[in-house]
Amino acid sequence: MLLCSPFEARIAMPIRRLPPEAVNRIAAGEVIERPAAAVKELVENALDAGAKRIHVRIERGGLGLISIEDDGGGIPRDELPLAVERHATSKLAAGASGDVDLLNIHTMGFRGEALPSIGAVARLSITSKARGAADAWMIEVEGGALQPPKPAPWAALSESGARVEVRDLFFATPARLKFMKSERAEMMAVSEVIKRLAMARPDVAFVLEHDSRVSLRLAAEADPENEGRRARLAAILGAEFAPNCIALDQTRTDVRLSGFAGLPTFSRGTREHQHLFVNGRPVKDKLIVGAVRAAYQDLLARDRHPVAALFLDLPPSDVDVNVHPAKTEVRFRDASLVRGLIVGALSHALAGAGHRASTTTAQSALGAVRAYEAPQPFLRPALQAWGAAEERLAPGDFMMPSGRVESSPFTGEVLSAAKRRGASASPSVSFADSSPARGGAR
Repeated sequence: MLLCSPFEARIAMPIRRLPPEAVNRIAAGEVIERPAAAVKELVENALDAGAKRIHVRIERGGLGLISIEDDGGGIPRDELPLAVERHATSKLAAGASGDVDLLNIHTMGFRGEALPSIGAVARLSITSKARGAADAWMIEVEGGALQPPKPAPWAALSESGARVEVRDLFFATPARLKFMKSERAEMMAVSEVIKRLAMARPDVAFVLEHDSRVSLRLAAEADPENEGRRARLAAILGAEFAPNCIALDQTRTDVRLSGFAGLPTFSRGTREHQHLFVNGRPVKDKLIVGAVRAAYQDLLARDRHPVAALFLDLPPSDVDVNVHPAKTEVRFRDASLVRGLIVGALSHALAGAGHRASTTTAQSALGAVRAYEAPQPFLRPALQAWGAAEERLAPGDFMMPSGRVESSPFTGEVLSAAKRRGASASPSVSFADSSPARGGAR
């Protein structure tokens, strides 16, 4: 096998224009790195289309089948070929000057890369019925090869919407399959993506199905801003989160911070339970993570991390979402303002709830007390014998202040009673005579 050394002299080669298929596969390597990334892009498209119900079906961890069905507005027949072209999107429009403002984005997606990237490395089919249309149409792309639209039957969630199916992901790039994890690991990543998007949109119903088994079902919440959000978070993060969190709602200039932060005693060993959203978009931003850590630094040990679901809402012109291919990172125009708001709001809320302890901590303490009050079975005969003998002891049989039982005629009674009550099946109980005669000096 020949290895190419970076120190070898390279022969000058002419610059070439890559064919569209190669361009799409290169782009797919950035945007669609695993099945969970494809699911994220397709679900975001459904949300941008106004869907209120989204059904996700997965087979073989997403490598065999990814099916996203929604009840959104659908795609008209004449726009289906455009939908699978690179950098063709309905989410950005040029202004009067012909320029597109990339700092005024109100949608989850905007690049127009997801569908062509998926079609370049998989077998993609889109079945859609636009709102008000009489018929449904389907278009297919296999390894970058586009087929013309054709009529298709429609049996979906509503009268309009779309169903996107991705089969045999990465069949056109077999080398990528070597880097995939197990089906279980890939499915867990898909589930995490759906949960994060569901936390951002409590008003949308989600169903996640894996290998014909429903693993997640979330109904739409009626009050997505207040109790509906708390109910959605409790359904995803667990029932223990709701009674062990603090509600947040603070505004500074045009930036609003809302959501729920866990009590310091309701902490975890990793940051995986911190969910951060900017304008409804799940992000992993170092600035926000650092601000959360700073607010809890005097309340948590270094190896403990708070549980939180924080939602930042600010004008789109004050945040740049076009800094990462997967749109998971953002850049704020005034980072110090955002950090100050998060630290101040969390610190104020935690100070107001300083007397509260999490219910899990209280239950653990109560359980420990109950365990102490209920001794192990092998100790009960000896303790019962001790109690019976203690009732017959005279006050002088105790040497104060130690309270230890000294030698007395009753010591033999205790041992005999313990043996009669079955103490022979338990560890032996002995009473040391560590003092001279009863009542003598030590």
